[in-house]
Amino acid sequence: MANIGFLGLGAMGRRMAANFLSAGHSVTVWNRTAAACADLVSAGATLADTPREAASGAEIVISMLTDDAASRAVWMGENGAMEGLEAGSLAVEASTLSLDWISTLGRALGGQGVAFLDAPVAGSRPQAEAKELIFLVGGSDADVTRFEPIAKATAKAVLHAGPRGKGAALKLMVNGLLAVQTAALSEIFEFAAGAGIDAVRAAELLAPVPVTSPAAAFVANQIAAGAHDPMFTIDLMEKDLGYLTANGAAPLLSETRARFAGASARGHGGKHISAVGLT
Repeated sequence: MANIGFLGLGAMGRRMAANFLSAGHSVTVWNRTAAACADLVSAGATLADTPREAASGAEIVISMLTDDAASRAVWMGENGAMEGLEAGSLAVEASTLSLDWISTLGRALGGQGVAFLDAPVAGSRPQAEAKELIFLVGGSDADVTRFEPIAKATAKAVLHAGPRGKGAALKLMVNGLLAVQTAALSEIFEFAAGAGIDAVRAAELLAPVPVTSPAAAFVANQIAAGAHDPMFTIDLMEKDLGYLTANGAAPLLSETRARFAGASARGHGGKHISAVGLT
């Protein structure tokens, strides 16, 4: 069993940390709001006052954070995790972040003799609860091999995309595909309504057609049912699309990002991505 430091206990992080605990690992947790740690502490986790304390003595430190700014603050800010990491330990950034920041963070950790994986996850709250996430990993073969048995506590697979940065790139690719499909479905359902096909029936008819991916079928059902309780919010998707379009021309993805930004401006930013077409 491993000694794990876990940083960031939002909707995903809380579930992932709980899975590591239930698998028998020793887990020290940190979150900006300590109240979010209460259930995990009751289940046996140790509460740290700072990221540095959570990382101190840990073999593996995993973070699940909102964006580049949060990651920078938690790893490299005052009392950041980098101050507590020991040479030979493994840092795993599971957040969805920009390629530039992943590169910067990896270099900084390497300078301290700390191994690093960029390992964002495919899946949302239901997959985290079912221990069926997929880690999309960038890093060395040796470090991936080291991480894989630990990852199995919360994931059904570890997909090694290549060297550092490739896991982060793959996650942005995945989210870009999901965003385009979701935005397209919201417009397709408007067309369907005009053609006399209600949304529920449209989702049923599209589901078995080969061009409809499993993810698209799932989102289609959410749109049809008006199910917008947050799992993956509009604001988070807009952030990810910003990272995806930062390094080059991407007219379709840029337009899709604008659609999500527009939904956020209309007051839907905290809702699930299925709400992108709401007025």
